[in-house]
Amino acid sequence: MAASYVERVLDVVDRVPAGRVLTYGDVAELVGVAGPRQVGRVLATWGDAVAWWRVLRADGTHAPRLRAEATRRLRAEGTPMRDGGRVDLAAARWAG
Repeated sequence: MAASYVERVLDVVDRVPAGRVLTYGDVAELVGVAGPRQVGRVLATWGDAVAWWRVLRADGTHAPRLRAEATRRLRAEGTPMRDGGRVDLAAARWAG
């Protein structure tokens, strides 16, 4: 994966304010190259450098292995949530 692509993905994620979220697809659209899976790969490999918990699946959830930690961090930031720990995308999605 090209370093410039990785930097662009991390830059987009780094700009998401506390209490707001993007989906993997949103990040891909803002970067303008590749798709949600590639964004996920960047975050899985280099995501510790940014607020990875602010990027989630299109249904407002995180992968099961990330869910507890991500939910804890999102709630601490005041991110709008629905019952069951799902993020309220209509209220929380960042316009970029």
